[in-house]
Amino acid sequence: MPTDSFDARAFLRSVTSEPGVYRMYDTPGGTVLYVGKAKDLKKRLSSYFRSNLPSTKTRALVAQIGHIEVTVTHTETEALILEHDYIKQYMPRYNVLLRDDKSYPYIFLSDHPHPRLAFHRGAKRAKGHYFGPYPNGGAVRESLHLMQKLFPIRQCEDGFYKNRSRPCLQYQLKRCSGPCTGMISDEDYAQQVKLARLFLQGQSQTVIGQLAEQMEQASMALAFEKAAQYRDQIQALRTVQEQQGVQGHQAELDIIGIHLEGGMACCHLLFVRQGKILGSRSYFPKVPRDTDMDELISSFLLQFYLGGGEERHIPKEIVLNVACDELPALEAMLSERGQGKVTIKTRVRGERAQFQRLAETNARSALSSRLAHKSTVAERFRQLAEALELEQPIQRMECFDISHTMGEKTVASCVVFNAEGPAKPEYRRYNISGITPGDDYAAMGQALKRRYEKVAEADNLPDILFIDGGKGQLSMAEAVMEAALAESGLPQPLMVGVAKGESRKPGLETLILGFTREVIHLPADAPALHLIQHIRDEAHRFAISGHRAARGKARGQSVLESIPGIGAKRRQQLLKFLGGMQELKRASVAELAKVPGISPQLAQKIYDALRT
Repeated sequence: MPTDSFDARAFLRSVTSEPGVYRMYDTPGGTVLYVGKAKDLKKRLSSYFRSNLPSTKTRALVAQIGHIEVTVTHTETEALILEHDYIKQYMPRYNVLLRDDKSYPYIFLSDHPHPRLAFHRGAKRAKGHYFGPYPNGGAVRESLHLMQKLFPIRQCEDGFYKNRSRPCLQYQLKRCSGPCTGMISDEDYAQQVKLARLFLQGQSQTVIGQLAEQMEQASMALAFEKAAQYRDQIQALRTVQEQQGVQGHQAELDIIGIHLEGGMACCHLLFVRQGKILGSRSYFPKVPRDTDMDELISSFLLQFYLGGGEERHIPKEIVLNVACDELPALEAMLSERGQGKVTIKTRVRGERAQFQRLAETNARSALSSRLAHKSTVAERFRQLAEALELEQPIQRMECFDISHTMGEKTVASCVVFNAEGPAKPEYRRYNISGITPGDDYAAMGQALKRRYEKVAEADNLPDILFIDGGKGQLSMAEAVMEAALAESGLPQPLMVGVAKGESRKPGLETLILGFTREVIHLPADAPALHLIQHIRDEAHRFAISGHRAARGKARGQSVLESIPGIGAKRRQQLLKFLGGMQELKRASVAELAKVPGISPQLAQKIYDALRT
């Protein structure tokens, strides 16, 4: 039953029977536990407070309710949209959550005298034609690479195109017709653009027919070289048709296969345009226990199609492999948000049924792989807890590493593993400063202090903290952690130093437990050791990538950019007045002060900065 502070009977007496959205809080003004919608708010909310609740999830939710807020809407469609907005804002733990805020990429054919084919992601502001969406950037780049072989249309940037005096290498490779230098007539280029547009719209047979007609005309005019080019283009197109396999006459539609098993769910999307599968992608939304299929379908469609903002493409038709009671309301909502009427179907025949079966098969396969991986990770966690003689299961582990080049741009990394493996959204990097260059002990101490000194809750602490190093690094970590957690009174995590073996080969690592200095050797083939190696290597990789980025940025930056008071205009004035960087470095304070806009005080700052 709800918490003592919440009077369900009094609340239900005042609730309206209008459609709307409700938000359940654990305490008045506290954390949002669940967001829901209803045609009849009174009827829906009354169902939570029956004496015989069948769902474990619902009983656990109701037991924590301290406060409920209601927002009335005019229609059920408005309630669906408002529910999505609240879920995105609060991310309640009892709702199905889909973490997918990315926009999808398109192939863009510009509206220029000599149009350009390009990769595009984001708002469609530029004039031209957009083809897609594609499931990821790799699918777009693969398609653009294919288009270069089929149609010699430029893909270069406009700045590069405008400044050519002779054809580039793409022309020599026969992947561009060289419109920038007049190597092709405007009429012929426009014809290739027209064919490319038809091909991207799925009208391959029309393209082949037009090319065959042009080949015959060229042959009749004795232009055999041009006829041979058309012949090669036709052969390339037919080869592509054979490789693509699935052909048909469907309009744009998304096929969604949904499978729920073992407390996890997979939603597999096939993006079908003009009878061709542009690509596919599997999503694994966060599903609370005892979530039913209706809630999963509704939440996924709502968050997927509304979560990408205005740029998210909503097709005219969506095919699901399972039915849902709320499909009519979802259809109305998507039609209102999309470019026209949207239909959602579950019973289909012919080519749509073929796509439907394919999506369902992929959803089952992807979820099976995910469950197998999860069970493998769980077994590794169990064996590690057993090796370290821990009484409680391991929920969270963290590992730190340091990366620098001769002390330059030191970066520390913190990677996090939970029961499902790497928790990449929780990874952190720390730019280390104020230490002696190359002092790894001080760098590690600074990173640990910054990570743990402001931790207020035990849930934010790891069960195990791995330190990549031997007794020296471990001793330093112990001192820092004792000081960082002294005021909060939180328990110390188990600290484990991971010392490399004599030859630094994987499998020869030694584990050193914090404070006790107990040494543990695990067999080279032990799953627990493989887990430790995984988190250590991930920390190493994350630190190196951060260090390289910081080092590259620093080396590509002018010394002048780091001087306060020197903006782009003054940098340009200095270099222009003195004739370049070498002369600037050799200039005296008096010579620097002669530059327009440079005061004697600023000249002294520049002089000092160039000599540090």
